[in-house]
Amino acid sequence: MNWAKELQNAIDYIEEHLTEDVDYSELAKIACMSNFYFQRIFTVLCGYTIGDYIRNRRLTLAGIELQKKKCKVIEVALKYGYESPESFSRAFQKFHGTTPSQAKSDGARLNHFSRLSVNLILKGGNVMNYSIEKKDAFTVIEKVEKHSIVDETNKNTIPDFWSRAHNDGTIKTIVDLLYESEDVYGICYGNTPTDSKTFDYAIGGKCRSNIAVPDGFRLNTIPARTWIIFECIGSMPNAVQDTWHKICAEFFPTSEYKPTYEMDIEVYPKGDMTSKDYISYIWIPVEE
Repeated sequence: MNWAKELQNAIDYIEEHLTEDVDYSELAKIACMSNFYFQRIFTVLCGYTIGDYIRNRRLTLAGIELQKKKCKVIEVALKYGYESPESFSRAFQKFHGTTPSQAKSDGARLNHFSRLSVNLILKGGNVMNYSIEKKDAFTVIEKVEKHSIVDETNKNTIPDFWSRAHNDGTIKTIVDLLYESEDVYGICYGNTPTDSKTFDYAIGGKCRSNIAVPDGFRLNTIPARTWIIFECIGSMPNAVQDTWHKICAEFFPTSEYKPTYEMDIEVYPKGDMTSKDYISYIWIPVEE
């Protein structure tokens, strides 16, 4: 699979439409991914969100126009999607450290956020422990919440979900119903079929299919799939975050396998999650 080419095509589309409303769903189609996974992978690889990239590129080009062409501030503000000169001035000053009016002066110093160019760089010395396993369908008991991908608010809402689950007895209820092991899962189901701006996220674990389901929980079937299972060694959340970056930047760009983009599962065994020796796992369903 050629993630570099697909991501570059999406970035080129952004650059061609910086003075318009950029449709994230269209970007995802160009990158051959779901909306949710495109935004997630972009952020993992680049270190900032698509929204950040678009905003910083617009403010960079706005600064160039003000400096070179001496355009009116209101014209530049409207061109790059700001509803008023005031909102544009606030964003401009935060990014450049100077006002739009001052940017028109000779010798004004502005910041420049360069256009992205995606290149696959071969790096050595990184060892990734993984296995490829075919698993039959299995049942999970889970509590599910809907989260938003807009402005990546899920970076805060998912940790809050886990915190509440520990404090309100959700985790204990799940663990008491688990089958075969006490591993607790964090399951990302990707975009919902009717809404590309949200996704379902569940906290759960493997259980028998005939248990009594407590109020507020549900039984769900994880379909039979081929999974690549990556080992994460170290304290949370850094170990999982570091592994995700290696998966996106190093493994899949050079692998014969492609994610199905339907879900992924983070598996947290019982143990001290703050320990440097703690081992967790990331499961990703794939196809050749």
